Amino acid sequence: MFGGQAQRQLARRVAELERRTGGAPGSAGARASDEGGASLGAHDAATGRAARAWGDGFGLIATRSLQVIVVLALTAIVVLGLRSLSTVVIPILLALILASTFSPVMRALRSRNVPPALATVLVLLAIAVLLTGVGWLIVWAVQDEWDELAEQAHDGFTQVLEWVQTLPFAPSGDQIAEWQKTVVDFVTSAQFGSGAIAGVGAITGFVTGLVLMIVVLFFFLKDGPQIWQFLLRPFTGSALARAERAGEKTVATLGSYVRGTAAVAAVDAIGIWIGLAVLQVPLALPLAVLVFVLAFIPIVGATLAGILAALVALVANGPINAVLVVGVVVLVNQLEGNFLQPVLMGRALKLHSLVILLALTIGTVLGGVLGAVLAVPIAAVAWGIIQVWDGPSTPAKWFRPRGDAALR
Repeated sequence: MFGGQAQRQLARRVAELERRTGGAPGSAGARASDEGGASLGAHDAATGRAARAWGDGFGLIATRSLQVIVVLALTAIVVLGLRSLSTVVIPILLALILASTFSPVMRALRSRNVPPALATVLVLLAIAVLLTGVGWLIVWAVQDEWDELAEQAHDGFTQVLEWVQTLPFAPSGDQIAEWQKTVVDFVTSAQFGSGAIAGVGAITGFVTGLVLMIVVLFFFLKDGPQIWQFLLRPFTGSALARAERAGEKTVATLGSYVRGTAAVAAVDAIGIWIGLAVLQVPLALPLAVLVFVLAFIPIVGATLAGILAALVALVANGPINAVLVVGVVVLVNQLEGNFLQPVLMGRALKLHSLVILLALTIGTVLGGVLGAVLAVPIAAVAWGIIQVWDGPSTPAKWFRPRGDAALR
């Protein structure tokens, strides 16, 4: 009797619960399931709309733009940091370039069982003697004739301006004066002379940078392989192989670039000196020395040296002689670009002229004269690393020829 009464009470409670939830058995669970499914479906729909919005053409452009902005921001931060530490960064770069240049000498001495410390001292002495000798020759060649050279170049420039003003589309005298003032202001500004020296008057910064460069160069020459192995410790597997290729390519590129550029500059200076002597242009030796020095700034340096030689010839021997001097300069530069550079530096180091001009512009803006000198070897190193990014002879995917990119 009590069991039947309990069953009737349970039945009444179930019936009351069914009336409250809509009358169908199990409708409460069904409604909860429907609500959960609807919520999940709405979430999936929202996710799908977002994916479609970022997956179309405009979304792809926005994604790439955001990536470019992030890369540019990081690059700007790195550049600003390097500029603020230029007294440290530039001596390290110069030490790395010199160490790479004389690395074959260090390998030869080590192969003959010369102690590392002694080999390093011998190489440092050789570098000091070489640089001192070159500097002395430059000073000796131009110190007595520099004033005359500057005066003749100025007179030649004045004659060119007078001829330009006779043209129908010639600029006015005020415009020419304004252009001259702009160029002079830039050349004499602190920005143009910025870098490790930070202006001619900053003797303290120069001495600090020089001492730091000598110390760093000593350790690069003596313990270069050990330092490189220490820097490679965080890398493993394919990343280690890539880092090793990048390091080997950097040393090879810097060494080949400096040795090749010095040889090409010497040949250019000798060739132009012979041409100027044959044409009886005065101040031939100082002009040849300037050709050697300016040759370390590709394209722009040779152009400036040719213009200066032509101006001196114009004042001394007339316009025909100046045209012949321009022909000599062009001939020597063509021989350099088509024969000397491929043989002495290799075609792998030959950068496109547009890349060189852009690198020179960026280097001049960031580091002045020293930045212009360092810009091209740094660009050559970057291009060399790209060439071995995915293998000893396999460039990075984006820089491969179309046939090679399609195969991988």
